[in-house]
Amino acid sequence: MCPSKTPDGEQRGWIIPIGGAEDRESRRRILKRFVQLSGGRDADIVIIPTASRKADTGSRYEELFQRLEAGRATVVDFVDREDGARDDYLRRLETATGVFFTGGNQLRITTILGGTPAARLIRTRNAHGVHVAGTSAGASVLSEHMIAFGKEGSSPRAGSVRLAPGLGLTNRFIIDQHFRQRDRLGRLVAALAYNPYAIGIGLDEDTAAFIGPDNTLEVEGSGAVTVVDASELQFSSMADVSQSQAVCLLGLRVHLLVAGATYNLHTRIASPGSLVTEKT
Repeated sequence: MCPSKTPDGEQRGWIIPIGGAEDRESRRRILKRFVQLSGGRDADIVIIPTASRKADTGSRYEELFQRLEAGRATVVDFVDREDGARDDYLRRLETATGVFFTGGNQLRITTILGGTPAARLIRTRNAHGVHVAGTSAGASVLSEHMIAFGKEGSSPRAGSVRLAPGLGLTNRFIIDQHFRQRDRLGRLVAALAYNPYAIGIGLDEDTAAFIGPDNTLEVEGSGAVTVVDASELQFSSMADVSQSQAVCLLGLRVHLLVAGATYNLHTRIASPGSLVTEKT
């Protein structure tokens, strides 16, 4: 699928992948910012817990967003593909100012929602200005190219990652979550070896990439975002190695960004952003 076209005169909504294990008890900076973007006391947030098999996942986020003073936050749980065409669920998405995907298993989201009217509507609503966030598995599904599963480790190997179609809000990046906590550099780099066009975004836990309508990524949270740019790749051995062998890649650019730093997904230029202001 392709991202929906943003109509002339309108701005795409923010896309907000979160690395998982976001702070829900203390400062809650990531979730607070999502609520504020979605309208604060006028926010109307739809929570989609489809990735999770835990019965209380949706209700826990519902209570959390209510504590953060969102105007309205309700659960819409797609449990099978027929739900993706339910009129009441589609009407609920039509009124939302923000959509939030919980963590769990990203393949549950894509196999249940992929290709349904609900998935198309979420893409369209984002193109018309609705903000879409997801944590952990919910972050992985936001892009067109999704890491379905893979092996941990710092070295990229041909067989260390499996890709699948995501929901397709954008085709500019590939997300990996719980990044440094689970040693996932190797599988993200392997994914880029298969698809050097995309930008790799590795999200630490309690860390989010707030990606605005102008395709500028702003980092929020207590960890770091690892950005891997393969656009100037000079050499790749991916086509010549076996599934278990390490891949040789020359010409990668890597940035480590913390809260306040930015990265432009169009120009591929990183900036310390507000960090410079804080220092001076």
